Formats: sequence, C-alpha cells, structure tokens
Amino acid sequence: MKLLENSNFEAVNSALSMDLENSNTHLDFRIESYSCKMAGNDKRLFKTLNEENREAPGGLQALSPPQAHGYSVYSTSNPNDPPTVGSHEETGSLCGTISTKTLFYLISTLNASFNPDYDFSTAKSSEFSRETSLDWVEQNINSSLFAACGDRFGAFKQQLWSAVDDEICLKDCYIYSYNPDLSSDPFSEDGCIWSFNYFFYNVKLKRIVFFSCRASRNDIPSEFEGDLEVDADVTDELMFSTDGSP
Repeated sequence: MKLLENSNFEAVNSALSMDLENSNTHLDFRIESYSCKMAGNDKRLFKTLNEENREAPGGLQALSPPQAHGYSVYSTSNPNDPPTVGSHEETGSLCGTISTKTLFYLISTLNASFNPDYDFSTAKSSEFSRETSLDWVEQNINSSLFAACGDRFGAFKQQLWSAVDDEICLKDCYIYSYNPDLSSDPFSEDGCIWSFNYFFYNVKLKRIVFFSCRASRNDIPSEFEGDLEVDADVTDELMFSTDGSP
C-alpha cells in the first residue's frame, strides 16, 4: 500500500490530534489515503493469506455483523444500498463475507498506518465488518468527535467531509470497520478509552481512505515507568544501612 499525500487530511490530522481540555486524555486522530498497490512486503502477505484461505468456499471469508445494524444481510432493492461493482463479494445480497484480496487491502492499510509499532498481518476476517449505511458511519464519527473536541471539531467538520469526498467519492465506496481483538493492537493498550476505525474503499479508484481515532488517558504509567519506580526503591534501600546511616 502506498500513502498518498493529501494536504487537507494533514491539516485536519494536525488540528484534531491533541490533549483534550480539562481532562488527562489525548486524542490520536488520523485520516489517510492509500493506493491499493502492492509493494514487496504486501506481495508476501497476499501470498500468505491466499495459502491460508485457499479452501474458503468461493474464496470468501466471514465478517462480523455490521455495527450499525447487528445483522449481515440487506436488501439490494433499497435505493440507499452501495452500488454493485466487479468484486465478487459485493455482487450479492450478503454483506457478511469478504474476498481474500479485499481483506488483504484492509490489513495492509492497518500495517502501513501503524508501521513499525504494530503488525496486523495475523488479523482475521472476523475482526472486520462491512457497514452498509454511510449516514450511520458519518453520524457515529461526527458524534464521537463532537463529544471529544466540541467546537474545535465543528470548525473542521465541513472541511473534513469535503476532503474525504474529493479524495474517495463517498457514494461509490464500500465501508468496512475494524473491531480490535484487544490483545495485539494499539487499541488494547492500558488507558485506551474508546476508538473507531473505518475504511472507505473505492474499487474503481483502487484507493482506500482510512479513518481512525483513539482516545487514551495520559496518566496511565507504562510498564517501563513502573520498572523505573521499583528500581529507584531498591536503590534507596541499598544506599542506607539498617540503622539509617549512609
């Protein structure tokens, strides 16, 4: 995956990644655009995923139910449904499956965004969902950011969504969400309060916009800091004899 430069995204990222007022909370906000173009490491991951899932029926794997509805079937007669495009998991009425190639794109996007601190290569299809309602996703993102940032987000809301639409053409996108496994990703760390992660995937443009936000407490000591405190206590004990003299 190749990160695509976008000055509008960079401006919003800079404005909304901040320490929240009157709280010990930091907001890690990122919106990034990626080209679905395989690099060296991507090719190895794609080969591995193909080998692991070669026996999947029809090459499809199961997704978790969408967050918006709690079920994985929608009617293709609904005029608000996403458009039907070439990728075979989008051509039927089931939205609870994903092809290995699309899953590879989602995992590669996570790897590219959080490199080198985290590796999502072992993520499973069940950790993702396909969201069928753009309105619900927009509302969820807006409400979360308004609650965290207040008027500061309000000042960037229109700029944000205009930039996303210009980059990816929202009406032509399939939307996926990532459901953290809470064991091997940045969303499972001590102090993480809430997070959301969405992928806007335009098949025709071969492009993904990754929309992620994580709120974390600043006053949670790291494991390393805890070790330093213990070492300091031990050092104090060694510096003094049993009668209190140096």
